[in-house]
Amino acid sequence: MTLLKDGVLTNEELEALPCVPGRERMEKGAVVVIECPQDIPCNPCEPACPKGAIVVGGPITNIPVLKEDLCDGCGLCVAPCPGQAIFVVDLNHGNDEAAVSLPYEFQPLPDKGQKVKALNRRGEAVHEGTVVKVLTPSSFDRTAVITVTVPKELAMEVRSIRL
Repeated sequence: MTLLKDGVLTNEELEALPCVPGRERMEKGAVVVIECPQDIPCNPCEPACPKGAIVVGGPITNIPVLKEDLCDGCGLCVAPCPGQAIFVVDLNHGNDEAAVSLPYEFQPLPDKGQKVKALNRRGEAVHEGTVVKVLTPSSFDRTAVITVTVPKELAMEVRSIRL
């Protein structure tokens, strides 16, 4: 597994996880992608989901399982994840572009409409994205959720931004 070798999972490794939706579900609209490949004691995502679409169960070291048919892409599970491993991908945002919602804990926050560098898992800029939403409710406990548009082919690559 690449994660054990250099700390970054490949798309193929992610697609094999029970917490990453299949392509058919992703093409239906917004859905969470949970990039949580290791058995660690953590479970804020399961109680954060109002639809019961995320199941960790017991023990809490289980890798989350996504019940993709129950997920509506609301994103309430994104901010509570301490590993910043949960994203919302919406392949139906536009004809050629997708929307990716991601956790963001830096200041200053970007503004809606602002151009940002869209970064891959390694922190490399892969595109210039446009911020379409900035969510900062107090229930997110100082973790903003930023939604940025990118070309559809980069939707499973972009995992952070840089102003």
